[in-house]
Amino acid sequence: MSHDDLNRKIREQIIRRTVHTVRRKLYDPGMNGVDWEQVTNSHRARILDAETRDEFEAQMNEMIRELRVSHSGFFSESSPRASAKIAIGATFFAEGNRWVFQDVHGGGPAHKAGIEPGDTLLTIQGRTWTTPEMPTFALGKDLAVEIERRSGAPDTVRICVPVSKKKNRPLVEVKPASWTVMPGGIGYLKIAMFPGVVGVDLARDIDRALREMDCDRLVIDLRGNSGGGMGCLRVMSYLTPDRLGVGYSVTRKDIERTDFEKHCLPVFDRIPDSKLGLIPLVLRFASRGRSVAVFTERKGPQRFHGNVTLLVNEHSASSAEMVAAFAKEYGLATIVGTKSSGRLLGGGSFRVGHGYRVALPVVEYKTWRDVRLEGEGVEPDIAVPFDPAALRNGRDTQLNAAADAVGCRSDQRATTG
Repeated sequence: MSHDDLNRKIREQIIRRTVHTVRRKLYDPGMNGVDWEQVTNSHRARILDAETRDEFEAQMNEMIRELRVSHSGFFSESSPRASAKIAIGATFFAEGNRWVFQDVHGGGPAHKAGIEPGDTLLTIQGRTWTTPEMPTFALGKDLAVEIERRSGAPDTVRICVPVSKKKNRPLVEVKPASWTVMPGGIGYLKIAMFPGVVGVDLARDIDRALREMDCDRLVIDLRGNSGGGMGCLRVMSYLTPDRLGVGYSVTRKDIERTDFEKHCLPVFDRIPDSKLGLIPLVLRFASRGRSVAVFTERKGPQRFHGNVTLLVNEHSASSAEMVAAFAKEYGLATIVGTKSSGRLLGGGSFRVGHGYRVALPVVEYKTWRDVRLEGEGVEPDIAVPFDPAALRNGRDTQLNAAADAVGCRSDQRATTG
């Protein structure tokens, strides 16, 4: 559809379908006291009067943003855009009026382009990006990106931004897990995301990492982890020798039932050893939707129990926050870094006509002790802000603090993963 085809009549249809979809699909239409009818009425004129397609999409997103929920947005199926975390496997930190690369995940498009944490973004395809407007990236494009290196030297790199094969949604191609033994014999496990619905491959990587490191002290780095699937269960299971309740997700349909009880939900408490084991899981949960209770796998005693730190930051979201909340609720690890993002609702996307979709949260998540983390996040036990100046000098102050928390720290060089 060309811009000329996006006339007022079509825009009105898209608005109407979006409003209807929110009312039918959003986990809780009254969430945070939002008056959805008032919101749509206040934005309608600006949406209808938008002069360009980009402005129309931006105004629609402004309306959706007033729902004040995570996993929401409005996007075109033919020319989607996404944040750096979703599109290129990186996150940003605001330093003055400039954006500094904060987390750069190994194997992602930003990492492949040679970008490092501490580099500063200047332009994308010639456009200057300054705070507070967050940079976005067109999917499926090869983009020229001007940066300022840690040293202060200017540079231009090319970032190839992928597109997923399904529904034109963003696809992050990063290395999910990496590990090493730091000075002092401290195991370091970095998990950039939890790919897949169940996470069979990631679970095997975590098993291998802990077996190879064979450590009695452990740092688990979840900074910049955008979440994903249930591979996070393997991390939580290694934090305790026991079978413990992690939390539960519940759909709007189930929570509105008068007989709802979390103890009656179907239980997910084991990641299969192979993908063949996914078949029984599909049969088990197919008729129950997305409402499920989660329990740990009972992995037994580990050498590092009692000596674990978890690194999180404001970009740690979803499944990563499940891990942090579980560890904090049971006192299984010391949380280091900055408060997590508070994005714990499960999402879905829905067509609203003329090549557009609206993404909305459709599943609630609470810890087993009924703590709701959406919009709240997980507070660190040891607060350590991101320090770009130290990073440019090769020091990762958050990682150093995490190593301090389990003892025997030797200054760690800044990591790029």
